[in-house]
Amino acid sequence: MKFVYAVGARPNFVKTAPVIAEMRRRLPDASHVVVHTGQHYDRMMSDVFLDQLGVGRADHTLGVGSGSHAVQIGRVMERLEPVLDAERPDFVTVSGDVNSTLGVALVAAKCQIPLAHIESGLRSHDRTMPEELNRIVADESSELLFVHCQDAVENLRREGVGDEGIHFVGNTMIDTLVLFEQRFRAAKAWARLGLRPGGYLLVTLHRPPLVDSPLLGRVMDRLSELAQELPVVFPVHPRTQKMLDGRLSPQGVLLCEPLGYLDFLSLEVDAAAVLTDSGGIQEETTFLGVPCFTLRDNTERPVTIRAGTTTLLGLDPDRIRDILPALRPPDGSRAPPPLWDGAAATRVADVLERAVA
Repeated sequence: MKFVYAVGARPNFVKTAPVIAEMRRRLPDASHVVVHTGQHYDRMMSDVFLDQLGVGRADHTLGVGSGSHAVQIGRVMERLEPVLDAERPDFVTVSGDVNSTLGVALVAAKCQIPLAHIESGLRSHDRTMPEELNRIVADESSELLFVHCQDAVENLRREGVGDEGIHFVGNTMIDTLVLFEQRFRAAKAWARLGLRPGGYLLVTLHRPPLVDSPLLGRVMDRLSELAQELPVVFPVHPRTQKMLDGRLSPQGVLLCEPLGYLDFLSLEVDAAAVLTDSGGIQEETTFLGVPCFTLRDNTERPVTIRAGTTTLLGLDPDRIRDILPALRPPDGSRAPPPLWDGAAATRVADVLERAVA
């Protein structure tokens, strides 16, 4: 038996790593092939991440790099096709909704290789988001659709997906978080930045509607205001750094390089709150019980709003002023959503193993 696991961006690594580990453990005689598309190629966004997650070096690296959506997807398709032709796996596994996910899904479909999609069924119902189109096409191309919440099940049913293809396995990203929880809680990354636990706002922003527009300058102005009362630490995504380009120097905001997985989680778990436009961080903060303020008009993860941890601010930088009045102590009594329990990869592996039996 042979399985190909395709990853390309930081969120993919976190979601796929526990599945690779579990499949290697239970099927040691099978061939487990890791393909890294290279959509994230910065060392802190890619190599260090794979090292910390224990995945190791990829068997194939496609080196697609940056570019427009069409360029990235086209490069993935062009460079992945000969790999799949040579490997001819029993299944290809992808996760999430980045451009690499769509490119891999299309090539697997063209090569008539069964596809498994981790994190299927999420919908923002906003087709202006490239990620929304990526999710829809990847799900349409998949034989096995692994979902982590009931919202995803209902979305897929509405789109005509039969229940036989939908597998409610839970959240594999939480598996990775649980695996490293003791380590990141002990890391105290805040101390190296001169901060104190519970005494700062953690910021991460990277989506084009914010960072590719004049809104970014307004965000920095509002963060500078907030930093007069609560320190702000902002690990800057390479895309965001490119747009800042030294032109916007927010007073009182600590800008730093992208962090490794453990250091970022260490800052996240001890933050007073997180400001983000990331979907995955909405999930991490929900599990950790940290208030999360999301600078978006919508979210494909309404389960995190119902959990009481995510607050949608809209695409309005002025609403950053609402964060301080809304802060509350972490509520340790909140239970995470169903099957966000650290065992999702085991359930994924159960399904994959049955599919190739």
